[in-house]
Amino acid sequence: MSQGVLHGETTGLKPQHARALRQLYERRVDRRQYVSPPLARSLTELSRDTGRRLGVLFDRSGSVEYVVIGDAHRVRLPDLGPRRAGATRFRGLRLLTTQLRPEGLTEDDVTDLALLQLDAVATIRVLPDGLPGELEYAMLLPPQDDSDNVWRKELVPSIHTWDENWHAVVADLEAQFTRSPKLRKVEGSERAMLVAVATTDIPGAKRGLRELERLAHTAGLTVVERVLQKRRELDGRTVMGEGKLEELVIRSMHLGADVMILDRELSPSQLRNIAEQTDMKVLDRTQLILDIFAQHARSREGKLQVELAQLRYRMPRLQIMPTAMSRLTGGIGGRGPGETKLEINRRRAGERVTRLERELEELSQNRGTRRGKRGRSGIPVVSIVGYTNAGKSTLLNRMTNSEVLAEDKLFATLDPTTRRLRFPEQREIVLSDTVGFIEDLPKTLVKAFASTLEELAEADLLLHVLDASDADVEHHRVAVEQILVELELADTPQLLVWNKVDAAAASGVDALVEQHGGFAVSAQTGAGLAGLLLEIERRLFRAAAARSRDREEPGLPAAVEVEVP
Repeated sequence: MSQGVLHGETTGLKPQHARALRQLYERRVDRRQYVSPPLARSLTELSRDTGRRLGVLFDRSGSVEYVVIGDAHRVRLPDLGPRRAGATRFRGLRLLTTQLRPEGLTEDDVTDLALLQLDAVATIRVLPDGLPGELEYAMLLPPQDDSDNVWRKELVPSIHTWDENWHAVVADLEAQFTRSPKLRKVEGSERAMLVAVATTDIPGAKRGLRELERLAHTAGLTVVERVLQKRRELDGRTVMGEGKLEELVIRSMHLGADVMILDRELSPSQLRNIAEQTDMKVLDRTQLILDIFAQHARSREGKLQVELAQLRYRMPRLQIMPTAMSRLTGGIGGRGPGETKLEINRRRAGERVTRLERELEELSQNRGTRRGKRGRSGIPVVSIVGYTNAGKSTLLNRMTNSEVLAEDKLFATLDPTTRRLRFPEQREIVLSDTVGFIEDLPKTLVKAFASTLEELAEADLLLHVLDASDADVEHHRVAVEQILVELELADTPQLLVWNKVDAAAASGVDALVEQHGGFAVSAQTGAGLAGLLLEIERRLFRAAAARSRDREEPGLPAAVEVEVP
């Protein structure tokens, strides 16, 4: 409420016009009317006399809340303060502006409608004699499966013949938003909009967007929109450009989205620029992965690694964007073992990083001592590697009769798990499961998990597990092999394991094995595992394994569910 105050371009306004505009605050409209004909005429006459566009905001009782003066082309609304809580509720204000040219509602008008969550916006034409002409109005629409329309427009030929019960119309529309299944909140879940911006590799961007959706689901988010933008080049400030960002903000408000996630790592300035233009949480791909890691870390070392990665990622961002980062203090993007430490000052954050690195180094040395003991015992080590959610933990469980946590989620396993597997003739190996890889694995994660990944350097054989049922399996294979090169493990003997054949087309699996070699198995059913284990035995114990070829029925070797220190 701003009784008597004129907003906007008041400079140069004549005193008599200013008085007449202030008197509009004394007028009242029946709540069943959008605007009364007498008030509309007063507004259009003042607009003609001043040569400016004018605007009035009414509340639902019909009282005038704001009177706004524009220039000849646009009315710029003042800060209306926080809107009513809930994505399905409007602000309770409707806007009426005048137009000196017959152009109808402008892009600015409907943008204000969406961004400010107004009940409606309308514009009325000023005729040459100052009388009100035709009126056009727009209202938001609830999200629908068969349409992406955010608003609808209607034309009213004359204000004198408009007899619609406006109060009933707004109440019905708000009820439609409340009933909309697309706006229904899932208990404990935030609603996310996913955004990918591509310049050249469009198929790769689509693949990345699909993976981002899987990451979002793993993090517990409800995905309400997926957007792929094609650009000649990325915008340095906001990646997608100011116009597209405003469009996405409107769309997100229409869908009740709480979080915007971009499928790339944002620079601190880009994150700040995007966050400043939206009330949503803004995350990039790295933050989302860090959040998943924070949820899944179980051991002390895993929690330390996640906290270290969080601090390394956020330290440079905390320095220049405290407002944007403060939105991440809870929920998606702001949880985990390092959650309470992320608001400490920059100097103490640096000290914390140093302490974490020292603790992880001590744990790494202890693990190195245990590895040395295993090495002196002469027991071969086989490490299971592969893309996240390829079924590595399920394979470990099937091969060793273990019960390691295995879920149909990305990065379900963070802590390395080691089991002893006993073959016939008293031969044993150590089988270890490791954190899953992902395409464009964030560097902060590689550094934080260096002490865990160094286990791979001790392996005599790598089992590279792939999800044969995944349409992107070839890209996953290349991504993992690239990471192995970066970890200087390219020379370690490797055996491809095409998993989940029970869910894949047989012809597709045969083609993969024929092209790349390896073994087709199902960790879920056990199909193909006998041949895989025989090959592992042959590679690690060549001479002794030669005798086992004569066995008529190569069965599974005995296994004990014993965690190896």
